Amino acid sequence: MEEIELPKLETDQKSYAGIPEAVFVDDVEQYMKESGTEDNVEKVLKNFDEQHSKYRFMEYNMVSRRRRLRQQIPDLTKNLEMIKNLREQTDDQETQFLLSEQVFVKTIMPPTKTVCLWLGANVMLEYPLDEAEDLLRQNKQSAEVNLRCLEHDQEFLRDQITTTEVNMARVHNYDVKKRQALKASGEDKA
Repeated sequence: MEEIELPKLETDQKSYAGIPEAVFVDDVEQYMKESGTEDNVEKVLKNFDEQHSKYRFMEYNMVSRRRRLRQQIPDLTKNLEMIKNLREQTDDQETQFLLSEQVFVKTIMPPTKTVCLWLGANVMLEYPLDEAEDLLRQNKQSAEVNLRCLEHDQEFLRDQITTTEVNMARVHNYDVKKRQALKASGEDKA
């Protein structure tokens, strides 16, 4: 398969789908002070949990889109091969059509210069072989580019999920250490 060139991202973008970037919390204490939630760790954890849920939802949608695209590309390739076969056909050809599930009908197919393509939404149009081939090639190329962009975004999204999970762990650990320090200082005074 030839190398597919991805479209350029804008300078301030890191994903094609506009996925917001998770900021890594390097200094938890400073982050808590700056966010104004110094004493409210639960609120910070809740915000991170909401962000994490949004990322997981995006991931779920991307996985289903990727599955559809991975099914669509081989179908388009088969359709292009069929157009090639139809172009090369010079005599009547015996073939079988799927009438219903596991029921086939034999028929004689004469050479043709047109083909009908499903466009979606229960719409089918008849195209000359050249136009149909051009349309299918465009659709295949578009699907391949969309798949590559989606794979790029999935990698970026995995990094954001990991960053968010690390942030949650760091804030939780900060809270545990803070409570331990308060407990130790309270015991020392007693």
